[in-house]
Amino acid sequence: QVQLVESGGGLVQAGDSLRLSCAASGRSVSPYSMAWFRQAPGKEREFVAGVTENGGRTKYADAVKGRFTISRDNFKNMVYLQMNSLKPEDTAVYYCALRLNLISAIPMWPHEYEYWGQGTKVTVAS
Repeated sequence: QVQLVESGGGLVQAGDSLRLSCAASGRSVSPYSMAWFRQAPGKEREFVAGVTENGGRTKYADAVKGRFTISRDNFKNMVYLQMNSLKPEDTAVYYCALRLNLISAIPMWPHEYEYWGQGTKVTVAS
């Protein structure tokens, strides 16, 4: 069983930065792709960013490209999301997700990921 715990959310002003962290426990996540999703009130959960098992490949949603950076530290069993130039439309609960599949890919659909954290709330004030 894998547990994912997100942290780092909060209330910030537009233009500010935040760094989200996701700590994995229960097993090593180093062989697997991981991703960040977000869900705003009244909206469906959407893909934000993903990274392959060795960090060699990343993928971003168009809405965050150039502002957000996903990274991972396999020694620490951690994944991060650096968010810069935050906008009010980035307000959402952010979730860390693990894809327990050895095929190196970064799917953008939530159902492709087996494990999820409880989420961390990010609020960006204008």
